[in-house]
Amino acid sequence: MADWARGQSPGAVEEILDRENKRMADSLASKVTRLKSDSDFTSMTSLLTGSVKRFSTMARSGRDNRKLLCGVAVGLIVVFFILSYFLSRTRT
Repeated sequence: MADWARGQSPGAVEEILDRENKRMADSLASKVTRLKSDSDFTSMTSLLTGSVKRFSTMARSGRDNRKLLCGVAVGLIVVFFILSYFLSRTRT
């Protein structure tokens, strides 16, 4: 047994080990939560990156479709706010 456990009752040692296990389990749970939120953020970032690339390609394609381009831009902004609203509601 460890030096700190010598001279202590088995119940006290068990209580110390139990507290340490709970602390480590809480730490692991918080790390898992952070990883899940990072994963959500990464998927949202890749979705937005793809949208921006398509939008840039369409913007460079010509000046004849300005109304369509403005409509798509407004639509993307609205979709972004709706998705961010739903993501914030699911996290709480």
